[in-house]
Amino acid sequence: MKRVIVDMDGVMADVYHQLVKFEKRDSGKEIEISSTKGLPEVESFPNGKKHVNEIGFFRTLPVMEGSQKALEYINNKYDLYIVSAGMEFPNSLREKFDWLAEHFPFISWEQIVLCGSKKVVQGDVMIDDYPKNLDHFAGEKLIFTQPHNELIENESYKRVHSWEEIMAIL
Repeated sequence: MKRVIVDMDGVMADVYHQLVKFEKRDSGKEIEISSTKGLPEVESFPNGKKHVNEIGFFRTLPVMEGSQKALEYINNKYDLYIVSAGMEFPNSLREKFDWLAEHFPFISWEQIVLCGSKKVVQGDVMIDDYPKNLDHFAGEKLIFTQPHNELIENESYKRVHSWEEIMAIL
């Protein structure tokens, strides 16, 4: 059975809308996501580093449109694992687990891998928004479009813009 590896932040969870919301709350500044194209999140959101370390940031992330239906389909058809780098932001470990339990109850604890580096992850397909995670992956690489990766062109990745596109591929 084909093993499918899926990232959380920026793929299942909408980090950009959360950063916009927190930035507006703290500074009053409304950042247009379209203005962040090609920029790392830390350059786009002045208080972003503070926000991702804040208790509740990861627990209250919006769900990416179409991800619940698509992942339930993938879970029924393939060997699905959710792999998220959680060690950089220690508060995120529990919050990510609780977020998954609430929004994706069909995913068992055994399918959740919260790690540091994703270099050791193996499977047939990886869906991620960061090239650094895809670059070391030996299987098929799907890069989920986010503003920080929009300008990246790499023939070893297949670019996807939505969960509908992913379902059509898988």
